Amino acid sequence: MKPRMARLDPHSYNDSAQPEARSLALRARVDLSAKTLEAEAELSFSGPASGRLDLDTRELSIEAVEDGRGARLPFTLHPSEPILGSRLSIELPADTRAVRIRYRTSPSASALQWLEPEQTHGKREPFLFSQCQAIHARSVVPIQDTPRIRIRYRAELWVPRRLEAVMAAAPVGRREEGEWAVESFEMPQPIPPYLLAFAVGDLAAAELSPRSRVWAEPPMLERAAREFGGVEEMIRVAERLFGPYEWDRFDLLTMPPSFPYGGMENPRLTFLTPTIVAGDRSLVNVVAHELAHSWTGNLITNANAEHFWLNEGFTVYAERRILEALEGEEMCALHAAIGRRSLEEAIVRFERHPELTRLRTHLSGVDPDEAYSQVPYEKGYLFLRTLEEAVGRDAFTRWLRRYIEELRFQSITTEDFERHIEGELPGALAKADAKAWLDGPGLPRNAPAPRSSRLEAIESLGGRVPEREMVASWTPAEWQLYLESVPKPAPLEACRALDERYGLTRSGNYEVLVSWLSLAASSSYRPALPKIEQVLGEVGRMKYLRPLYAALARDPETRPLAHQFFERYRQGYHPIARQVIHSVLSPA
Repeated sequence: MKPRMARLDPHSYNDSAQPEARSLALRARVDLSAKTLEAEAELSFSGPASGRLDLDTRELSIEAVEDGRGARLPFTLHPSEPILGSRLSIELPADTRAVRIRYRTSPSASALQWLEPEQTHGKREPFLFSQCQAIHARSVVPIQDTPRIRIRYRAELWVPRRLEAVMAAAPVGRREEGEWAVESFEMPQPIPPYLLAFAVGDLAAAELSPRSRVWAEPPMLERAAREFGGVEEMIRVAERLFGPYEWDRFDLLTMPPSFPYGGMENPRLTFLTPTIVAGDRSLVNVVAHELAHSWTGNLITNANAEHFWLNEGFTVYAERRILEALEGEEMCALHAAIGRRSLEEAIVRFERHPELTRLRTHLSGVDPDEAYSQVPYEKGYLFLRTLEEAVGRDAFTRWLRRYIEELRFQSITTEDFERHIEGELPGALAKADAKAWLDGPGLPRNAPAPRSSRLEAIESLGGRVPEREMVASWTPAEWQLYLESVPKPAPLEACRALDERYGLTRSGNYEVLVSWLSLAASSSYRPALPKIEQVLGEVGRMKYLRPLYAALARDPETRPLAHQFFERYRQGYHPIARQVIHSVLSPA
């Protein structure tokens, strides 16, 4: 018998001595009325396997387990544990090449959000989408739900024939059988399980370039196609910087308003919040970020959530290199300044848990969703900028391209990163004081500061209400930086002047609008309350929900409103967003 080895991921039951799946074949029937998937998953191994196999599951009803030839296999579904869910233990006889599991998902599956028609843009049809990051794939499929084990997959989704199914994979075909349509997909490149993604709804597509199209509900399609029309140029810039795009297509799906993130980098089909469809392409840096993940995150992946900065810090760095090439150094500096402020806020938020402000974390017993913050994004970015300054941009860029080329399609740890850069750029880590960045809390003293004449002009205001002449050429990023620089609470007369002079409560740019509403809520500016409630009722993006609920909860007079709004609108939020807002309101 093989010796029992270590669990290399604190968020998975996977044991390193056990066989590892190399491919998945998934067949699932989407039951919109019951809000479940009736499914069969076949996991295949790279060679003959035997002994115990532990899979990660969450709220799955397991009906049967067989080997690849159809012989029943003994299994045990253990009681659920906090964070991890239930271990599914299967005994594999000698020479097992595959296991096949029939099961049903729960209506409360943490990776799935089932929307009623009134929660969609079109208001005509229901909508389903998945969100498997960080450890939610186990609520959709029994799997080794750790990013260190990459899989290829094939899938068949049975959906009502009036609807369209899309998946982060190559579409193979659609056939119709009675009231059902069977959509087939294949993902030929190996991915970590958290990138398994699909959506079902009333969807249509518009072509953006020979390798990119946008999907959306029909009422959103024209606006989304205009907003994302520059995506091909963005891909070409990224390829010049980081090497060939490895995923064949870069399609986009404009999500319903309840989508909890700005975007999700699912390969071949990036999911995007509709809040970035501002009408002027001013928020497409989110697209640049998700595109950058095609190299940093999807191509090279953190081996587990303790090394999440390897995904997000590198991706913020890559995103800003793309933006610099497209929009210039000044705009890149403004985005870096916004990121720096979000990092400082996150460090304050984790004041009681400074260990979560390190880049290399220890998360045994910690839910990755609870640990989620801007720290791996923005502190990771600043660490890479510090390394860049230490060795020079040209040398750093050459190393980055080698790093991407040599580690592509691998899942790595911070130690792997350290070995690679030290081998290529000896002494760089010491010169940047990498120990303080990787293992120290907070922000090291050698963090580079963004520099920009536009940024200096905003800082010179000191929070005062700007004159019309000054703001005439401001970008949304400058408005956001200004509003976030105003000391809270601001005087009511200043809030009134800002709103009356510049119509901020009517802003169509969500970054500007939510920065303003957060200031207004923190300053007891009551005329903004109806708009705050409207945003909380219409949008599920956690980036916006968290500051608005937090601002309402801090004021004893509006604290009851925060709880009322949450009870009123919580069913429209994704389960991950509900968890985050609950954590914001619980201390209050």
